Amino acid sequence: MRSDFTTITPERVEEHILVLYLDRPERANAMNTQMGIELRAFFQDMYVDQDGVRVVIVTGRGAKAFSAGGDLKDRDGMTDQQWQHQHAIYEQMVRGLRDCPVPVICAVNGAAYGGGCEFALGCDFIYASSTARFALTEVTLGIMPGAAGTINLPHAVGERRAREIIYTGTPFTAAEAHTWGLVNKICEPDELLEDTLVTARRIAGNGPISIRQAKKSIALATQIDRNSAYMFELEAYNRMVPTADRLEGVRAFNEKRKPRFEGR
Repeated sequence: MRSDFTTITPERVEEHILVLYLDRPERANAMNTQMGIELRAFFQDMYVDQDGVRVVIVTGRGAKAFSAGGDLKDRDGMTDQQWQHQHAIYEQMVRGLRDCPVPVICAVNGAAYGGGCEFALGCDFIYASSTARFALTEVTLGIMPGAAGTINLPHAVGERRAREIIYTGTPFTAAEAHTWGLVNKICEPDELLEDTLVTARRIAGNGPISIRQAKKSIALATQIDRNSAYMFELEAYNRMVPTADRLEGVRAFNEKRKPRFEGR
């Protein structure tokens, strides 16, 4: 896996867990073109070869911000063509995050505004520091969400709440995000990463093929009718049956020991 990034930093913290830092703290981890390129490359690499990684945790460097979203200094003075070229990179990044074969947990350590909030919404689920704040501020700048925010936010908080959040651009707290269903768990600031790691370890200890197939099925179920979704679930289930991990899981249960999953 690549390590020659300048705006993000992947750290393999355990055998099957990788922490990915958005690493521009001097700019509140705002996303410039280079970060878009590097996030796109990271998730493209993960799609091709996970190298034993079973869970990715994404967080921001520093205590101030997860990500302030698109870097407006980077965008100042862009022509229409330059803006669209940059956004095409972001679009590929969003698709890479969406298609990541392993779970991606977002640990929101501070402000998650604009594209930063949209990126968090694109992860499998979110843990947040009690001091975190969220906002989709794009309309206050004469633009609109363009990283799947108008898709993922309604799924998380409901259509009417999403309309209010997007139309007003008003920031909201971690407590509100938790109440509305956007955040799964609120953590103390100095415990956020460890709390997230506890959950990541639990996931990483489960059958990796089972997790991947379940992730595919859940993602599709939110997009199609229930009958078609069930047909896909059965397809995913039957692909899992002829695996060594299935045999190991049942054997370990009956032998009253922890299973040793190998992802095959």
